[in-house]
Amino acid sequence: MFTDETMETVGAESHWRSSGAAERRAKSCQTAALEATDAGTQVPSWAQRDTQTDPEEEERRWPHLDLARGRRTEFPGLGDFLDRVKDTVIRELVKNAKSHAFDGFEVNWEEQNRTVSCTHSLQYPEAQERNLHVTSVSWNCTGSVIACAFGRMDDGDWSTEKSYVCTWNLHRQGLNPKRPDAVIDVATAVMSVSFHPSRPSLIAGGLYSGEVVVWDTGRVQDPVLAKTGMSPDTHRDPVCQVHWVPGGRRGEFLVLSAGSGGRVLLWTVHEQSELVLSAGYGLLRQQLPHKTMLTKPRGGSSVGIASLALSPWDSDTFLVGTEGGLVLKCSFSAQAPAATTPDGESVTLRAPAKFCFSPHCGPVYALHCSPFHRNLFLSVGTDGFAHLHSLLQLEPLVSLQVCDSYVFGVRWSPTRPLLFAAATGEGSVHIFDLGGMSLRPVATIEQKSGDRPVYCLEFNPRQTHLLAMGNADGTVNIWHLSTELTEQGPKEVAQLEHLASEVTE
Repeated sequence: MFTDETMETVGAESHWRSSGAAERRAKSCQTAALEATDAGTQVPSWAQRDTQTDPEEEERRWPHLDLARGRRTEFPGLGDFLDRVKDTVIRELVKNAKSHAFDGFEVNWEEQNRTVSCTHSLQYPEAQERNLHVTSVSWNCTGSVIACAFGRMDDGDWSTEKSYVCTWNLHRQGLNPKRPDAVIDVATAVMSVSFHPSRPSLIAGGLYSGEVVVWDTGRVQDPVLAKTGMSPDTHRDPVCQVHWVPGGRRGEFLVLSAGSGGRVLLWTVHEQSELVLSAGYGLLRQQLPHKTMLTKPRGGSSVGIASLALSPWDSDTFLVGTEGGLVLKCSFSAQAPAATTPDGESVTLRAPAKFCFSPHCGPVYALHCSPFHRNLFLSVGTDGFAHLHSLLQLEPLVSLQVCDSYVFGVRWSPTRPLLFAAATGEGSVHIFDLGGMSLRPVATIEQKSGDRPVYCLEFNPRQTHLLAMGNADGTVNIWHLSTELTEQGPKEVAQLEHLASEVTE
């Protein structure tokens, strides 16, 4: 039937694959590199001009348009009218040219602001949680940054309590009033701060420990630029005031500090992160003019300093307010040595007091020299009065009662010669106009802190409508003043001159 049989295998190779592979070719190409360039332009300014011609029929309807083309047009009766009024017009023009009704008047094209409003309420929550007070405020030279010092003004042992210096840039977009732009931790209470007159990041501060420090807010990691440290040259008592004063070289500024122990010290900012004492002054009871007016101070012959002010008119003059109520005129060029026993100081202390004014009935907490008259200054204190003094006489020109409580601060307006603001212990700021018929405040700014005191205030040197106030509740309020309180009247300077001239009559 059927059987298996194995036969030989037969195969055939494909010539198509081998021939196709031989004929394949690989080709490639590359174009030159493409270059792309973006360019833009911006013109610094642009202008648009339009012109319009009048139709000819309008010229026929309004023949006086020929005057613009220089063609003479007759107006019956016009010549006779001009001849009749010519003498009267000339007489009135001469009268106006001799008038002084608008002397000193400057047109203000800005929008008139008739209200006083609080634009910012700045606070540092950590300082408020510890019930710290705002002891001092200062604007930088650009007028955009406000610095505030935290400490305590009430009684108690707070010499070792940690404190802060905070700054806010009011021009910063998205300003957070509860988050300062810079926070400087300080080991003890800060009693006074002052921005550098030309370097907007430098701040001088006086501490309760007696140290004087200069901070640079541009140095984030270590803002301490220079400090006095604890040495025989340093204040032994709290530093109540710090100021920047011009030095001997062009553009140089020194730091002036006043302590409650009766010392006024002048410091040079050294390159090795230290403040070097360059001059010192000591106030002692036995070397004061009219010393019989001073009751014996606590702890010896030194006179406690409560406030200090510089004269913008005379670089040799500074004013001192004492804890005993005296107001003293002092001189940087004084040469007489202070009657004190040397205690390791690197310089000899000098006695600066030259003249003593009529005293207050209590510590003098603030002094301020007029920016409009070289001889006038204000003083305020715990007796609730503000005294307008002249450097040329003992008694005040004007004495007015600000409030029934303490007055902690006073500042002249930078734009109104007769206007000043006073910060009270009742929580309000009173604004007075010495040119008014009444000595009552022309405006009163009530803070939202209840009856808690306002310890300090400063006008903005650039944006003169802004007034900063530091409060006992740890807030700094920025107030926008009305046009009435910031725009100078036509006769204010003359009125101030008349007020000052009463001294010599």
